[in-house]
Amino acid sequence: MTLWHSTPDLDVLNASQRDTIGGLLDIRFEAVGEDFLTASMPVDARTHQPYGLLHGGASVVLAESVGSVASMLCVDRTRFYCVGLEVNANHLRGVRSGRVTATARPVHIGRSTHVWDIRLVDQQGRPSCISRLTVAVMPLDKSAAAG
Repeated sequence: MTLWHSTPDLDVLNASQRDTIGGLLDIRFEAVGEDFLTASMPVDARTHQPYGLLHGGASVVLAESVGSVASMLCVDRTRFYCVGLEVNANHLRGVRSGRVTATARPVHIGRSTHVWDIRLVDQQGRPSCISRLTVAVMPLDKSAAAG
């Protein structure tokens, strides 16, 4: 049984990155399964720190992006929206080039919070970062949306 409330469409997810930090960093959603979502990001001048390595903050942007979108896919978007509450990351290996791929898998999908385990790997499949994201599931305020 899938955890998604709506069927994920990778083209729609990628189009949603336009005019956002995800678009600026070329984050691309690449795969979806019954219990995971993956996205990748280049390791280049946009995402490097001054020593030529992938910036830890860029890894966190990728992790939070894939986890937040995964949460949105788990809720009825006519009634709820999702926002990050807490994100942490352990940086395990430096990456200088190529793309890193993040895979988000649920740890907890509740009514008011979601917790995601997000693993980033380099192009050789070596772990570069492990992140955990906690997301709040918030009710849409229909009166604010109408005004």
